[in-house]
Amino acid sequence: ISVKYFSEIENQTSVQKFILLGFPGPWFFRISLAVAFSIMYFLTIVGNMSVIALVWTHPWLHTPIYFFLCNLSFLEIWYTTACVPKAISVMFGKSQTISFTGCILQLYFVFSLGSTECLILAVMAYDRYLAICHPLRYSSLMNSTFSAQLALIPWLCGFLAISVLASLISRLPFCGPNIINHFFCDIDSWIALSCTDTSLVELATFIISINVLLGSCAVTLVSYIYIISTICRIPSAQGRQKAFSTCSAHLTVVTIWYGSSIFLYVKPSAQNSLNLNKIVNVFNTIVTPLLNPFIYTLRNKEVKRALEKAISGM
Repeated sequence: ISVKYFSEIENQTSVQKFILLGFPGPWFFRISLAVAFSIMYFLTIVGNMSVIALVWTHPWLHTPIYFFLCNLSFLEIWYTTACVPKAISVMFGKSQTISFTGCILQLYFVFSLGSTECLILAVMAYDRYLAICHPLRYSSLMNSTFSAQLALIPWLCGFLAISVLASLISRLPFCGPNIINHFFCDIDSWIALSCTDTSLVELATFIISINVLLGSCAVTLVSYIYIISTICRIPSAQGRQKAFSTCSAHLTVVTIWYGSSIFLYVKPSAQNSLNLNKIVNVFNTIVTPLLNPFIYTLRNKEVKRALEKAISGM
């Protein structure tokens, strides 16, 4: 009996390498997609590093909102790096395999950074609420110590929350198919391969998603309700336009990010439409990190002024 028991355990844990399916199709389609991903990844890195450099080198941008923006740009660089280079190699057909440990690490960093982004966006919304609704007290309320604390909390909460989920997934046995229908180790696509009940992992994913996604979304929504209410009470049209311009870029990013994230993760169980999830994940992991620096640059007068000064000084 004991020999049979240990044999079953060995079989359950026999799968130690997985194959990332990526986007299957003709050779030309996969290569074209890999080239497109490579270009977008390069622009994402350059764009977000440029935002950090602009804020760092121009003193008039040394304010809390741009400090939070630097945190967001720094996060986006690592968020997209956690999955896109591997996805590119998968589509080129160079390295489709990934180890069990590699999968856990990739999942941990992608979802930790994604959770941190949700919380940073909520912090940025709160900052805009203080700036527009309490302008006279803004400098005293949002001092350097408080802004540093607000920036640190999302990083700590994001990584701690996903450590619980990664720990649960690391205990799942995989004894059958090893092909992950995704371009990275996404939760739904990976746990679908487990040869045991995954309801606990799905429940944990749902609870964490509710707390992180909907919690941060609620803070953002309430902040913008107060912001819009305050802007509508400004008597001059020019004043209303100036007030709204300070938060329009952030509102655009928030809409794109929360829309796709809530669709993907706020659900009580893993959905069967893994191909649709894979497509929506492209927006989260590739398109949004690419758009963020351009949205903040093109829709923000102060950042545009810093960019123009940097270009003219070259």
